[in-house]
Parts: sequence; structure tokens; C-alpha cells
Amino acid sequence: MNKKISYGIAFALLLAAPFIVYPVFLMKLLCFALFACAFNLLIGFTGLLSFGHAAFFGAAGYIAGWALRDAGLPTELGILLGVGAAALIGLVMGALAIRRQGIYFTMITLALAQMLYFVFLQAKFTGGEDGLQGVPRGKLLGAVDLSSDLTLYYFVLAIAIAGFAIVMRTVHSPFGQVLKAVKENEPRAISLGYDVDRYKLMAFVLSAALAGLAGATKTLVLGFETLTDVHWSMSGLVVLMTLVGGLGTLVGPIVGAIIIIALENKLGDLGNLLANITTIEWFRTIGDSVTIVTGLIFIVCVLAFRRGIVGELMAYVERTGKAKAG
Repeated sequence: MNKKISYGIAFALLLAAPFIVYPVFLMKLLCFALFACAFNLLIGFTGLLSFGHAAFFGAAGYIAGWALRDAGLPTELGILLGVGAAALIGLVMGALAIRRQGIYFTMITLALAQMLYFVFLQAKFTGGEDGLQGVPRGKLLGAVDLSSDLTLYYFVLAIAIAGFAIVMRTVHSPFGQVLKAVKENEPRAISLGYDVDRYKLMAFVLSAALAGLAGATKTLVLGFETLTDVHWSMSGLVVLMTLVGGLGTLVGPIVGAIIIIALENKLGDLGNLLANITTIEWFRTIGDSVTIVTGLIFIVCVLAFRRGIVGELMAYVERTGKAKAG
């Protein structure tokens, strides 16, 4: 199917989705899908495994929440402030981390992110363990009231589409081609005269900014921000989303985010439904075993779907096409 037609169908479904599914749940899916796409830009197309992306996601949420609730800034300005904070943190963290490679790079990002976690734990404006509560949605451009879930959904949808478009444009740009070259063979990229560290830092900051956009938008949607979003487990969750969906694919992280977040939110409902149908009460405990289920999904993907769900589908289509051509 033509890509333009596919994107058109997807866009039409997204426009109709809030009339079928609870809008707040859909907005949460969009935020995490954007977060996964931002992370995939770094690991899937640059080859850098960051274990500190929760720092950008959560920090932007806290800054945006403070700007909207305490500073009384307009909605769009509050989100931009959160994105700017995430980009600044990404610049500092990236400048320190890109001096190392492999597991050392990963561990530096994890250590710096955990330092930031304790900063937010102790800071007064974050509310500590209670989190930042009561964040208002405000008005878009001072005119459009975002208190309606339906209105806010289309605003969040526009943000998610814009973020995905930035990722797609980056990947297909000359800059993106250099990032792929760095991932495939960094010494060769250096020998061709590219300043590899500068390209990696630019990719890191861009990924941090997009992750911050997702975090700031999520705070606007839910009306609160907690320490969960800056904890290392959130970084692990976005890694899981990307791997399940398909590392290095444009659509894969979106699919992975939908699967993981849907499981987290709907697994309990599924367990209750199975218990009512089969009269086996054990099914009601499934909702308390989300981490076990997601862990099993991860194991299955690693063993059976090494490229992720979308990656395997793309590989199957390619093999089928070659077989027909042969």
C-alpha cells in the first residue's frame, strides 16, 4: 500500500478515535508513543543506548507543571519551557556522556539521571514524594479552552504528529544519514572527516527535547507530575517499548508504546472479564502482575522477534517480495 494512503488512513482513525476510546487514555498513548520515538532516534538511528531518558521526560513534566500552576504562564509557553529545560539537561548530560562509548556511555547517563531524580525528590516545588498536583490545562493561545478532553485530545494529537514529523524528517535528512553512518561504522565516519562527537551531541539534545515535549504534554493531560517519571524504571520502560515495537524503525516505537501502555492500563480489566467468563477467580490477580506479563513479552520478542514486531513484519514483506520476484 502507498505510504501516503497508509498515513491518510492512520490520520483518519486518529481523528475518529476519541469518539470510540476514552480520550485521556488515548492522549497518554500519544505521549508515550512520542517518548518512544524520541528514544528510538538516539538508539535506533545513532546507536547510543541511553538509560537516562526518564530525566528529560520527567524534568520537562515538572518544569511545565510549575510554569502552568505556580508561574501562571500560558499553556503553550509552559510546554515550551519544559522542552527547553529538557534540551538544556540533554546538552549537559550529552556533553559529559558522549566522551565514552558502549556500556560506559549507558552507565553515565543512568548515573546522571539518578542524580537528577534525587534533586527532584528534595526540591520544594516538586512536592517531593507527593508530586506536583493540580496542574491546570489553561487555554491555547488564550482563546481555546482545553478543559474539554476532546479539545485537548486534538491539541495533543497535533503535538504528537509534529514530533513524529520531526523524527521522520531528521532520519531522512543528510544529518540523519550521517547519524546512520556513525551507528554502522564510527571509525569510518571519522575518517571521512565528520565531527562524530558533535553529531552525537546534536542527536542527543534533539532526542532529549522531543522526550521533554512528551513529558510536558503528559503533565498537561493528567494534571500532575510524580517521581515515577524521573525514576530509572521509566527509562527501562521506554527501552522495552522500542525493542518490542522494532528498533530502528519509524513506526515500531509507536506500536511498542501502544502495546505496553495498553497492557498496563487494561490488563486488570481483561483479568476481570476472564474471571467472569470462566468463573476462575485467579484471573482477577492478573492486573497485579503487569511487570511479569511485560517481562514475558520482552523475553518472547528477544527470542522470537529479534527485530521487534514491526521489524519482523518488514523483513517478512521483503522476503515475500524477493521470493515473488525470483
